[in-house]
Amino acid sequence: MAKIKLLAIDTRAPKKMSKENIKKETQKLKFKIEELQNLMYAEGKHALLIILQGMDASGKDGTIKNVFDAVNPMGCRVVSFKKPTELEMKHDFLWRVHQQVPEKGIVHIFNRSHYEDVLIQRVHNWIDEKTVKQRFNHINDFEQLLVESNTVVVKFYLHISQDVQLKRLEERMTDITKMWKHNDNDLKERELWPAYMKAYEDVFLNCETAAPWTIVPADQNWYKEYVIAKRVVEELEKLDMKFPGLKPAEK
Repeated sequence: MAKIKLLAIDTRAPKKMSKENIKKETQKLKFKIEELQNLMYAEGKHALLIILQGMDASGKDGTIKNVFDAVNPMGCRVVSFKKPTELEMKHDFLWRVHQQVPEKGIVHIFNRSHYEDVLIQRVHNWIDEKTVKQRFNHINDFEQLLVESNTVVVKFYLHISQDVQLKRLEERMTDITKMWKHNDNDLKERELWPAYMKAYEDVFLNCETAAPWTIVPADQNWYKEYVIAKRVVEELEKLDMKFPGLKPAEK
């Protein structure tokens, strides 16, 4: 595939989109996700792994809260990947991730993921380019294994502009309801924006083997949530799932 250039992709909804209509459509999609997740839970033949990546303040937390709020908590789990622990650092980089993939019938949402190991680590030169290429291959093999094991892998990059990101980061320093999210390091990471964009573009180019990426315009939450909800519904509907019916009587 041709290399994606993030600068060429809009971070906002198409101008002709109606915010009011899109929000109504998103609400319908959310209830459709609930319906399909319930069906997947009952059938027990497939799992769904949703991967959310993006720069700080791109809206990963809000996506989880607002797109999946109708989903039955019994069948859904959110996993956030922070700085690796001392124990995790003693294993291969996928060790901590593989333990968190969903079992059949369950949805797991990764708030950041194994891709941090070819993003932040690459941008800060904590790993060399040879290791980056090796990790691309390992990620492709890992995701292929999941897909072949009936796990649907859906990957989203929340594409936010620098201006909107700065506005959201500043809100975290002035809005008392958002101060708990503030991290001084976020502004430092922002200075590395060009390096992160290049690293993400390489991820899109090299890690599409088993599961394609969806680039989501993320400056406007109402449109971001619609794009994600629509894609999740499309992927689940492909499974052609059915309720299992009554179990045979035990002899």
